[in-house]
Amino acid sequence: MPENVQYDLAEGVATITLARPDAMNSLTAAAKTELREAVERARDDPAARAVILTGSGRAFCVGQDLREHADNLEAGRGLAGTLEDHYEPIILALGGMPKPVVAAVNGTAAGAGLSFALACDVRIASEKASFATAFTRIGLAPDSGLSWTLPRVVGRAKALELLLLAEPVRAAEALELGLVNAVVPPESLATAARDLAARVGAGP
Repeated sequence: MPENVQYDLAEGVATITLARPDAMNSLTAAAKTELREAVERARDDPAARAVILTGSGRAFCVGQDLREHADNLEAGRGLAGTLEDHYEPIILALGGMPKPVVAAVNGTAAGAGLSFALACDVRIASEKASFATAFTRIGLAPDSGLSWTLPRVVGRAKALELLLLAEPVRAAEALELGLVNAVVPPESLATAARDLAARVGAGP
């Protein structure tokens, strides 16, 4: 049974929830495998007419579990396959989903977590949400499609600023920039996301 990702289907809406709240939904190899399987399950399920991607606890997703990466490097296992085997298939499955995908951003979306949100079709954020590219702060180039999606959402100049400085963007500013489509109180996020997903999922 999946331990890091929850999958729920109700009234035509598949909800995928990252479920490592104590680790801010950071992504281990196991979590990435479960997430890919959940996204593919939603894609292939004829009963799912729309999809919601969200996180549990105070974060949407803060990207890679860097502790796991450090352990792998120390053990001499390296990082080969991280992008090819995990992140790229997830991003391609989200972006190529033949059903509308709503990101319900409940808290921090950073690094690959931001990439996941931008791979969705529509983003609704809690007033407590924040967004950060994060990659340059740990000496990495942006991956998981972020260098492609971000300029198309906020424009090239703003995208470069967000990528190079990696400063956090609060929910209200994210709305102004077009990073998200709507901002709602935290207690209303789940309902708003489900209402939107159900509405578009009920369409022709």
